[in-house]
Amino acid sequence: MGLADNLSTRNTLRLMSEAEHLVSVSSSGQLDGLLRDAPQDAAIRVLGEGSNVILHDTLPGTTIVMAIEGREVISDDGQKILLRAGAGENWHSLVLWCHHQGFHGLANLALIPGSVGAAPIQNIGAYGVEVAQWIHGVHATHRRTGRHAVLTPDECGFRYRDSVFKHAAGEDWIITAVDFELSRDAPVEADYPSLRARLTETEPTHDAVLASVMAIRRERLPDPVITPNVGSFFKNPIVAEEDLAQLRADYPELPVFAAPEGRIKISAAWLIDQLGWRGREQAGVRVSADHALVLEGCGARLATPWLALSDAIAESVKETFGIVLELEPIVMGVSMGCADDG
Repeated sequence: MGLADNLSTRNTLRLMSEAEHLVSVSSSGQLDGLLRDAPQDAAIRVLGEGSNVILHDTLPGTTIVMAIEGREVISDDGQKILLRAGAGENWHSLVLWCHHQGFHGLANLALIPGSVGAAPIQNIGAYGVEVAQWIHGVHATHRRTGRHAVLTPDECGFRYRDSVFKHAAGEDWIITAVDFELSRDAPVEADYPSLRARLTETEPTHDAVLASVMAIRRERLPDPVITPNVGSFFKNPIVAEEDLAQLRADYPELPVFAAPEGRIKISAAWLIDQLGWRGREQAGVRVSADHALVLEGCGARLATPWLALSDAIAESVKETFGIVLELEPIVMGVSMGCADDG
């Protein structure tokens, strides 16, 4: 594996993966040139900080490391702020910077690993807030035509942990920057149960929410710098109210939450916990003893063991509860059939 194209330090699972051609892009102009020179049928993928991906051992074609940085206040009327951030900016650093500027709205999303450009793709969310609530527009370049566009939130097709960028209709867009409309007068969002419990004896200010969110995440989720992980490995299933009746009858203690369009969100962690997966280890991957939604690396260096364990968990949940779990991270590349060293 060529050192220059070795991605093991560019993904938080620390998986051994090799890009056929790896290039870092630090400007829109550089991206334009790369796309212009690439064959029309060339495989092109984008990698940010690698915090929400499962990389197979080989990534054919060109892998772009998104490194477009920069923060710019486009407008500020004293209350609302329109802020543009480069896709290669670190997400948590942006959240902290906005908070200290008095640009509010993003505090609940603190300490989510990754880059600004990845945030709209996943529609990242935590503690009652989704990034889509604060996105004004997404700057993107079409990898096949080279066309530049600023996509509106409607055009981004935001849904729970989802967007048009994860589907065929939007997968050819490469995000170069994101515009956020933030506010000095944004309401404090402190209604999420674990956050509300943390703030019972503290006034729910933006400062208190930021500090509490960071404390909760550090207590409950392993640091990817220390323990290989991508945070939540599965999405919380969302079902129609009528599909929940039998489950509630069989499992009255099942935690559920309101979701858009009158639907219901079910706790995937609770489902996994009921089947005894917490703390179990298989081929160098284990389910976290602290949080059943988190898988941790303990030796596995290829994608196959991670996917095998997640498949086993999902199959057991489907068999017992009749619910299909979906992966939260994105799987990239192809397996060449190498034996794992874990």
